Amino acid sequence: MEAEEYIAILNADGSPTGKTCLKSEIHHKGYYHNTAHVWFYNDHAEILLAQRAANKVIYPLLWDISVAGHVDAGETIAQAAIRETREEIGLEITEQDLLKVGVYDCFQSYPNGIVDNEFHHTYIAKINKTINDLKLDPEEVQQAKFVSIPEFLELLNNSANNSHFVQSNTNYYLEVIKAIENQITNTDA
Repeated sequence: MEAEEYIAILNADGSPTGKTCLKSEIHHKGYYHNTAHVWFYNDHAEILLAQRAANKVIYPLLWDISVAGHVDAGETIAQAAIRETREEIGLEITEQDLLKVGVYDCFQSYPNGIVDNEFHHTYIAKINKTINDLKLDPEEVQQAKFVSIPEFLELLNNSANNSHFVQSNTNYYLEVIKAIENQITNTDA
């Protein structure tokens, strides 16, 4: 069994406290902490969605972000994004592949007692890969698929009924789509 990670505890404004705790404690105690999110897209303006594994405590089997995970204590946000990409979907990326689009507060409590006080450091990255190129970690990702931006928006509009996306995060998803569209437009120009 691998050693459990330590996570840096933040203040409510996202500044460091200088303290850490075990990953298993961070959600039970409701400490503020960083996560790294990476949204991958391809040449066809399709976005990679990952279905959360069935054993996940929060939102099992929900289709959502390409890659996401906690930032370990002593790790930069970009290092976490690169590590999580390798661990969850088996792709090697570099910091140069990542374009940071923002930091989004996500403060939610769940009926099972989990308190998620996270700062989502969000990146987009273009990849020229197919689903067959991915090596999914079954503990994290059930399956993956590419969807076009119109399909993404349709899924988002119907997220109350289709097991796609956390409804309360709609504005976040729309901002990510806008960032991807802007990047595609600027790259093609």
